[in-house]
Amino acid sequence: MSWAGRMILGTFRILLVLVHVSAACDFRPFSYRATGVVCRITKPAALLLNQETAQVIQAAFRNAKFPNITGERSMRLLGKVAYELTNIQVNGLSIEKSDVELKENNAIYIAIKNMTASFKGTLTYGYAGAWFLQLFHSVDFEIESSIDLQLDIKLMCQEDKLVADASDCCLTFHKLTLHLQGDKEPGWLKQLFTDFISFTLKLVLKREVCKEINSLAQMLANFILDLAANFVRDKDIIVDLSLAADSLIQTGYVESHHKGLVLYKNYSSILSDSVFSPSLLTESRMLYFWLSEHTLSSLVSAAFLDGRLVLTIRGEKLQALFEMEDTEVQRKAVQMIFQGTSYNDSVAKVWSLAHPQISLQPEGTVVKSLVAVEVSILPAGGEPLVVLYMEKEITVTIQAAYAEKKLILQPLDSSTEFKVFKCTADPSGDDPSVRNFLQNMISVVGIPEVTSSIGSALTSLMNNKGLNLCDIINPEIITRQGYVIVQLDFDFPHHLLLDFLQKSL
Repeated sequence: MSWAGRMILGTFRILLVLVHVSAACDFRPFSYRATGVVCRITKPAALLLNQETAQVIQAAFRNAKFPNITGERSMRLLGKVAYELTNIQVNGLSIEKSDVELKENNAIYIAIKNMTASFKGTLTYGYAGAWFLQLFHSVDFEIESSIDLQLDIKLMCQEDKLVADASDCCLTFHKLTLHLQGDKEPGWLKQLFTDFISFTLKLVLKREVCKEINSLAQMLANFILDLAANFVRDKDIIVDLSLAADSLIQTGYVESHHKGLVLYKNYSSILSDSVFSPSLLTESRMLYFWLSEHTLSSLVSAAFLDGRLVLTIRGEKLQALFEMEDTEVQRKAVQMIFQGTSYNDSVAKVWSLAHPQISLQPEGTVVKSLVAVEVSILPAGGEPLVVLYMEKEITVTIQAAYAEKKLILQPLDSSTEFKVFKCTADPSGDDPSVRNFLQNMISVVGIPEVTSSIGSALTSLMNNKGLNLCDIINPEIITRQGYVIVQLDFDFPHHLLLDFLQKSL
């Protein structure tokens, strides 16, 4: 295909992409009714992240593929002079200052000043002079430059995903000096080729560096989205992070709005009445996550369908559960239930019988669930024998906190109502001592044990996603009617960016 044909085909493809993007991301202005998850990054966080800009810019310069630069010029007496710069590489780069500004036209402005860069390569030149005199020569060269770089990074929607567009890129050269074979002194040859190539060289450097910066910006955006998507996915349970509304950039923060729908096999949730509004979040912390009650409730439902709301208790934990107090009532109840069997030869199983109901309130997360408890003894060489089975409806208010890289679930008010009660030692149910003991045990020890186990399981899951590698400072989990806010400060996990750059370049 000819060059013109490829250009026409390429333009046609770009138009198709633009049409597809506009159709896929046609949001109503300021409509958040389908928003289930929101992420807000404030100006202090942007300033912190800007400290890592130098690594990204250095990577862009190192990874840029500079083409050979050729040219020629007619000179009096000398005839036609031709030159070619090859093997252009970045030899050194330093950045003195980098500033970031959030603009309300949906752009993040980054200004990098007094950046010095050194390039090296080979210059081959020749000329056919008067009287048929021809000279050809190759020398190593080094270029010293002083550059300012301005970037306007726009957040855009493409196929319902947030992408970063850094194509608005400007390089301003304050200095561009050519040295030949390490000679730092000016000479006619150096001056001749500096005049020839400086304009073309500036264009090439700008084009290739800006192209690489834009590519890296898009790769970083995809990298962050992939991290987020992986964090909220575990096996068959997926949280849809596609965009629900346009991103919002104010002078104090950047905010993205996501659907937050939970997908599990044939189960999917629908959200159309979100209560989110940007006014619900402030700018006092570095990072905010807003999650709807619908998203959290759907996650719990998916966990129930996946058979995860099951807890098995054995050995010392089982003993601690049933021997919470040393009283005559406790000893009698334990004897009746276990019939003298050792705790090591017994097992208790707790599981949810139906979808737990989640309600977010100012006092905490209210969980209402129909739960079954089954205690079995395991005779040597025999089949397990169920000695206790009960179903109870439990309502408990839980407050969540994150400290020392652990999720802590603290149960507050709770109530328990027995629906089914079967005990082998008391088939008639006439002896109230067992039931009263179990009622007290469930409230005082059982519910805290279950919530603690769930907190440990969630901590383990989050750590498997790498949360424990991040430096999270003073996190707060705040519940309100219909939603929860997680707000925190952080120190940037440098290893994430370094690993990304090393793997990508």
